[in-house]
Amino acid sequence: MLAVMKPFNKKIRPLLCVLLCGLFLFGCKDFLNPRQELDITEEELFNDWYEYRSVAMGLYALQKELVEQLVILGELRGDLLTITPGADVDLVDIYNFNFSKNNKYVSPVNFFKLISACNNFIRILERDHPEVVDPSINRITNYDRLYGEALCMRAWTYFNAARIYGKVPFIHQSLVTIEEIDNYINTPGTYIDSVYIDFSIGGYVNDTTFNKPIELKKQYLDMDLVLDIFINELETKVKEVGVNHYIDNNDNTWEVSIWNTWAMNALLGRFYLYQGDLAQAVKKYEKIIYNDTKNLRYQLDVSFGLDGTGTSSNWYNIFTNIDNREHIFTLWFRKANFQQNNFQSLFEPLPPHRYVLKPTRQAIINWETVWKGTRLDEYPTNPVRTKVLERGVPGDFCRGYETSYVYIKDGKIMPRKDFEKMLIYKADGDDRSVNAMMEDVDTVVWKYSIGKLRYDQDANFIIFRAAGIHLDLAEAYIYWEYMHGGVVSPYTLNALNIVNDGSNYSTLATRLQKGVRGRLGLGSDVDAIKIPNYDYQFDPFTRKILGYRDLTGKLYEKQLLLEERILEERARELAFEGERFYDLMRVAQRRKNPAFLASKVAAKYPAGKREQIYNYLLEEKNWYIPYFDLPENSPQGAVPCPQAGSPSM
Repeated sequence: MLAVMKPFNKKIRPLLCVLLCGLFLFGCKDFLNPRQELDITEEELFNDWYEYRSVAMGLYALQKELVEQLVILGELRGDLLTITPGADVDLVDIYNFNFSKNNKYVSPVNFFKLISACNNFIRILERDHPEVVDPSINRITNYDRLYGEALCMRAWTYFNAARIYGKVPFIHQSLVTIEEIDNYINTPGTYIDSVYIDFSIGGYVNDTTFNKPIELKKQYLDMDLVLDIFINELETKVKEVGVNHYIDNNDNTWEVSIWNTWAMNALLGRFYLYQGDLAQAVKKYEKIIYNDTKNLRYQLDVSFGLDGTGTSSNWYNIFTNIDNREHIFTLWFRKANFQQNNFQSLFEPLPPHRYVLKPTRQAIINWETVWKGTRLDEYPTNPVRTKVLERGVPGDFCRGYETSYVYIKDGKIMPRKDFEKMLIYKADGDDRSVNAMMEDVDTVVWKYSIGKLRYDQDANFIIFRAAGIHLDLAEAYIYWEYMHGGVVSPYTLNALNIVNDGSNYSTLATRLQKGVRGRLGLGSDVDAIKIPNYDYQFDPFTRKILGYRDLTGKLYEKQLLLEERILEERARELAFEGERFYDLMRVAQRRKNPAFLASKVAAKYPAGKREQIYNYLLEEKNWYIPYFDLPENSPQGAVPCPQAGSPSM
């Protein structure tokens, strides 16, 4: 076996100095003004609390470097986002599931940077503040809270890497620079780490062995191992999460701009949901939703729904500000602090932006074929006679047009009244008028442009928010069973209530609860999602009945239908936030049906390419980017998958 030993260097790693500089990128300069010399030793650096906090801020600066990659890989491989003719070769290859190591969106280097930074910070906290790992010490300090933040950050990073790559190398905690990680991954054999320090429970100065050589054998973690390792770590090692900065800066949004207790429960809930442990997933999500019987902070009222007129939406405010009633964990960007991202450039067709990504037709249909006020004349004993009495009004006007997407022509957004007129033309079957209105119109993702000036480029990136947690919980409730009167019963009704009107919430709430759809005026009896015995199929544009399915006495088929309805609701609520491909993966894996994902993703491709994509995605291994199995400097097309083609418009 070939062994590589790295030289010992007691100087602080360059990455740690990057973390210090990250303080200024994060906009926390009021906390301190740390020295920037690259030769500061670790002993000199960590002398007081604010120096620890500055390095922690650097972790968030590194986390921000991942947001564009997360959105592109989580959405462009799904069914809601596609490329425009202006897309560069890297985006075209992602669209075509055609991966190579020189694709900037494929590289795991930003994941490794964050893991190595977390490793280093965790190591220092364990060394200098051993109380963070001593369960017998009950007094919680800010060092315990920082430790919890770093552990959550590392677990989240591994989880996302596993979702993207299918497997991720386990980075030993002694590896704290990108160079070390790169050597470790590329060493064809055992890697010997000569700087490893074995910390005792007494900490840095008590029975600690320095420079203990340790042989590191490469181990790749698949999703099952990632979940097992980090569920155990978060459940057993974290005492508290999140430092309260409100005392220092009088800004209560700081609570949700860092890892916090609610965010850790959201992360653990998602871990358990992916693991299939629905009981534990429900337990974690309910800790968020039922966190306070007086406030019920993360339950859903009208705050982000309809305004007083019942016709205009406040939902877009979720993306213009940070609000502790909706945001659970949000990465904060601000142009004035030189904290920007490229979302506006990726999505807007207005100069100087590139307009390389756009919503798919299916994404638009999800919003434009929501109907409000439909009334049926039903015949339960003879469903073929059921007729539409009133078709209602089409369009999800809260989450759809002018919020998640817009139509732009000649640099101008189509006015709302013209958009509404276009929907009526569609409902009346007047294709000629529709085509005339939509000629030369660009379809644009707008979620990251709401309230932004042309050059801002600083939209926040939401990792967890209330509505997403409610939809996660509803998904878990579909299949979760419980004992009631000695009989095993499903919790399906709770899933419906969460999505529709929030009627399962505590009656002690001081706010009127509405549910995911209810706060948008879509959760009433007529407009609510239902799972009836007869599931009618409607023409999505005219609302005419095309047929029905008889689901009488078929609980499992009803559960599958509800699962799909909740998935559709996730598409309306969470589109372009980086989760869509993994939502499809999770449901397809639960059903043991790869065709479920393959059919939905393939539908966005041109007719001549659709079957090729469908067949490719029937193999679950092709859902992941095989980065660690690709040769170095691999050419484009290294993976046997479809070649470039024109995106569907």
